[in-house]
Amino acid sequence: MKQVKQLLLEILLFILIVLIQTQLLAQSSPEEKFLDSLISKMTLQEKIGQLVQWNGSNPEGEKRLRNGGIGSFLNIRNRDEINRLQKIAVEETRLGIPLIIGNDVIHGYHTTFPIPLASAASWNPELVKKAARIAAYEAIENGTHWTFAPMVDIARDPRWGRIAEGFGEDPWLGSMMAKASVEGFQGENLADERSIAACAKHYVAYGAAIAGMDYNTVDISERTLREVYLPPFHAAINAGIATLMSAFNDLNGIPASSNYFTLTQILRHEWGFDGFVVSDYNSIGELVYHRVAADKSQAALEAIRAGVDMDLVGDTITGNVYSPNLERLVNKKEISEEIINESVRRVLRIKYRLGLFQNPYSTNQYSGEETLPDAEKKRIALQLARESIVLLKNENNILPLKKDVKSIVVIGPLANNRDEMLGTWTCEPVINNVVTILEGIRWKVPAGTKVHYVKGCEITGNGRNEIDKAVRVAKDMDVVVLVVGESKSMSGEAASRAELDLPGVQQELVQKIHATGTPVVVVLINGRPLTVNWISENIPGVVEAWFLGDQAGNAVADVLFGDYNPSGKLPVTFPRSVGQIPIYYSHKSTGRPFNPHNKFTTKYIDSPVTPLYPFGYGLSYTKFVYSNVKVNPSQTHLNENIIVSVDITNSGRMEGSEVAQLYLRDRVASVTRPLKELKGFQKTELKPGEIRTIAFTIIPDMLSFYNINMKKIIEPGMFDVMVGGNSEDVISASFELVQ
Repeated sequence: MKQVKQLLLEILLFILIVLIQTQLLAQSSPEEKFLDSLISKMTLQEKIGQLVQWNGSNPEGEKRLRNGGIGSFLNIRNRDEINRLQKIAVEETRLGIPLIIGNDVIHGYHTTFPIPLASAASWNPELVKKAARIAAYEAIENGTHWTFAPMVDIARDPRWGRIAEGFGEDPWLGSMMAKASVEGFQGENLADERSIAACAKHYVAYGAAIAGMDYNTVDISERTLREVYLPPFHAAINAGIATLMSAFNDLNGIPASSNYFTLTQILRHEWGFDGFVVSDYNSIGELVYHRVAADKSQAALEAIRAGVDMDLVGDTITGNVYSPNLERLVNKKEISEEIINESVRRVLRIKYRLGLFQNPYSTNQYSGEETLPDAEKKRIALQLARESIVLLKNENNILPLKKDVKSIVVIGPLANNRDEMLGTWTCEPVINNVVTILEGIRWKVPAGTKVHYVKGCEITGNGRNEIDKAVRVAKDMDVVVLVVGESKSMSGEAASRAELDLPGVQQELVQKIHATGTPVVVVLINGRPLTVNWISENIPGVVEAWFLGDQAGNAVADVLFGDYNPSGKLPVTFPRSVGQIPIYYSHKSTGRPFNPHNKFTTKYIDSPVTPLYPFGYGLSYTKFVYSNVKVNPSQTHLNENIIVSVDITNSGRMEGSEVAQLYLRDRVASVTRPLKELKGFQKTELKPGEIRTIAFTIIPDMLSFYNINMKKIIEPGMFDVMVGGNSEDVISASFELVQ
């Protein structure tokens, strides 16, 4: 016991020495010297002002700004107004500290790209990075310095509306997309005049809200927290992200916005994050409603102690929680001014790194890269939209449609609606730039093809007035393209759904159109997985198109008519029913794994245990065959890399891209482990008949997990390697890890 205590003391001493050395080194840098000098000149009120973010431009906010009481604004998207407020901050306040302007630039500023969940279906981080770069260009041109994106919450419950804003259910895919987004928004250097600060949100485990109900409680194990929900945030930090946003939810009894364990112990001490944390909208004030704070003064105390640096809006009535409560808390000696100083240092550090002290004003004149031409923005938006589309079903090769088809009818409430194509959380979209699916189809086919349109019904409600008309028209057509799904307001914040069927009478519309006997292709527009069992069983062609943004119509038409061979793969599992939720591929086997021949195993008595569509699933107009998977070496040591190779053959008649996915399984471990875990993917383009060998590198950290003592370790033993086109259809090999 004494030896254990001595060892722990030695470890703590080592950590302390490293922290002191790191701090001393940092303080010797020009950045820290500048911050030291500035903070030493600030009054307590000016310090607290840097921790306050104000919503919008109004007389009260301007008054507080002149008194040094505001360090940031959000929801201002007019460059002239931003520069006017910046002039007050820089030229009319005592110390001239510039503002940082934040906005929700989630999937584009003017150019609107697919929603993040759709972008994740591209499995193309480099393309996601390019889209974020364009968003940064347009945002900075309009005065925004800081975006509240990317949202990197892992979400395994599609009832939760904010699943649309994230990258799906998997930590590995989520981490790759988080990294790409940060690199796109921030560029190679925050000081670059074309970079904006990114903000990973919502820290942490917001996506695990019980029953998929927004803002609800989260109760998960520390192991699940560390292995599932934290990795994308860690990836964002390793990519150099400037800020994080603390979440609304409580986590295992402690609200995320007053959680010292996550905000300081993990984020600062374990990961070394030196940027700042901003609260979500009034999440500090809402500590009172969580009933962990008696009033707003205590809420401010709990949040600042835990590590929330900036109060976003704070309170919808008084405008903030940190001011004036922090000043009273310091004067009453309930908190040290040093705690305030550290939060101020973090906020000023990001302003310094953004170059705001040198160049506070927004302009569209840049010394570096030229403004991207609109044609390039459109090209990236179209390519990402194409790659985000997932082909779910293609019975008897109904797709691609022939362009010389004589007559088509496009039916559905989402077929000719520009606004709905944008999806949730748009910034400043240009609505006339949006291409509807009807328009895309009309532009695609030759002049001789008759393209009809019938709305059929509304997205919601019981109106059936146009269903009969749609049926009459469909009977005389060669093919029907039926566009159904959700409205954009049905996903995003505060948009949880208890049922995931098609809303309104859309299901009835689909069934009656199918009954005409005319070939039907269904295009789904949605921000989450839907329970579309009837469609999956009865409609020969099903295309998942999400909310694709500006180029929705062109992208869908390119896929429908074969000008683009779909390559998208699902970033999230599609359930058969709400009763299966949460459902995800990386579940554990349990002590009684599912066996259809044994009653007493893990299953339902009234439903299959399998999903409607599994994670990673997506068809192509060609066929890819996997073979000859090899592991080299087949026996290796704990600190060595492993190479996995596999042959992929395009056995079809059309060129196409395939997302090859690598999964690992630890056969026996000291704690229960997932049945399989994604640890790599590659997008590969192959011509008809082409065979290509691709290779994955497994590094030791990919084999690690948290043991019974919550220590991250790698254990020797046998591992299975699985490679394939989705999480279920794989071929396998194995290797042994030895001491």
